Amino acid sequence: MRKLRLEELGRLNKEEYINQKKIPIVVVLDNIRSGSNVGSFFRTSDAFNVDHIVLCGITARPPHKEILKTAIGASQSVSWIYREKVSQAINELKRDKFSIIGFEQTDQSIDIENFEVNTDKKYALVFGNEVDGVSDDIINSLDQALEIPQFGTKHSLNVSVCGGIGLWHFAKCYL
Repeated sequence: MRKLRLEELGRLNKEEYINQKKIPIVVVLDNIRSGSNVGSFFRTSDAFNVDHIVLCGITARPPHKEILKTAIGASQSVSWIYREKVSQAINELKRDKFSIIGFEQTDQSIDIENFEVNTDKKYALVFGNEVDGVSDDIINSLDQALEIPQFGTKHSLNVSVCGGIGLWHFAKCYL
């Protein structure tokens, strides 16, 4: 066994990536405090070919030092927009016929493994603040809340880890 060299991976260059058809998934970052977490979302969004990212509220925006460090260039390949209020972003996405899926523990959330992705739909995946989660003012705007099962003592995963798991669950259905 040997590790593959970068040129053996067959990845697209930035221009090819930007011009390829994206999967109908938008990532919504709801007041994410850490620029490192935001950078991780850019990198994961690039890996899974999502349409774009919506940065909301206090969420850091490129060219933020921590984003650049963890995104490793993905903040230049993944399209993004900023909205001051997450409710504004959600309203725009609903108007554009996106199903709004929040990653949050609620009294009506379901296990991610029990959620079937319908590839005829467009999805906006909402990831909330590292401490407070998805904003209270949009919980009732969600079409569904999903949870990732956990078996330890902590009540939540790091938001960028949650993003990786969540994005993979959705993106694999479009392959």
